[in-house]
Amino acid sequence: MDLLLFEQLDRLRRLQGSMLDVAGLRFAETPYRIAHDAAGVALRRYTGDRGGGPLVLILPAPIKRAYIWDLAPGASAVRQCVDGGARVYLAEWRPAPPDYGLAEYGERLILGCLDAAGAERAVLLAHSLGGLFAAIFAALHPERVQGLGLIAAPLRFGDATPALGRMVAGLHSDGLPDSVPGSFLSAASASAAPAVFGFGRLLDAMLSASDPVALRTHFLVERWTLDEFALPRQLVAELAGQIVREDRFMRGVLEIGGRIAAPSRVTAPILCVVDPRCPLVPAAAVLPFVEAAASSDKVVLHYEGDIGVALQHVGPLVGHSAHARLWPRILAWIATTCRRSGPIY
Repeated sequence: MDLLLFEQLDRLRRLQGSMLDVAGLRFAETPYRIAHDAAGVALRRYTGDRGGGPLVLILPAPIKRAYIWDLAPGASAVRQCVDGGARVYLAEWRPAPPDYGLAEYGERLILGCLDAAGAERAVLLAHSLGGLFAAIFAALHPERVQGLGLIAAPLRFGDATPALGRMVAGLHSDGLPDSVPGSFLSAASASAAPAVFGFGRLLDAMLSASDPVALRTHFLVERWTLDEFALPRQLVAELAGQIVREDRFMRGVLEIGGRIAAPSRVTAPILCVVDPRCPLVPAAAVLPFVEAAASSDKVVLHYEGDIGVALQHVGPLVGHSAHARLWPRILAWIATTCRRSGPIY
């Protein structure tokens, strides 16, 4: 597969993003320091936390940059957690060797982050494909996970996620380059779900026009969509084959390092945020995992959508109603979960 055009498009889109930064649409992140740096990941430790609270490790989706979790004051899940008293870390995915796959993203890199944070256990918070990585890790290392918070995370595939199936329909692992350009993956997403990535974004801009705060958030998300991130060949091939086409994790046959990762091996308390209107990650892609998990403590929250988020799929992270109503419940769940299971050291 000749993806040179998409590599050039990645550079062009990053240039467009830089121009929007100059125009005043730059994201405003919470101060942090790098606590750990390795091939494939850097671990952020947010410096505003007060210490002593629950330890939270955030696992973003890998296709674009992590700052969708920390977009701007009033639209920052990171800031919600810090202000709620948590000790907050975030795994910032970095360029990785071409042979990095699910064994790295679903286990080794997360283990490295937890070890660098000095944590025996942590609450994992994850969005989209980051939630798949978190669930795989929780199945492989239940002793390291104090709570598993999954936000719009696809966990069952096949007929549950037809849009994702269309995304990988023409993808063949033997034709992938060492790094798969982010703009190629974005183009595949737009082709598979044009209503979500095309008309839906336009409609959101129109509905936001009369609200300056919503309109600014809309354009900040649009700016974020230009920050493409190339993924290693092995990860893309395994996600397309073992996960989307074969649904190995949900079927309980996904093998990582000679061990099986299955929902039935997840024992940590679970919180899942579901958007029942979302064609990318419908309830059918989430609820079967909740039912199959061995956890005795399970919570499902419904996200009802927002104006001013550009892509509804990221609405739970940046939307006004999400921050007003959804995140207080997520933070209460974290606090309750950690009280019941004891402190994290």
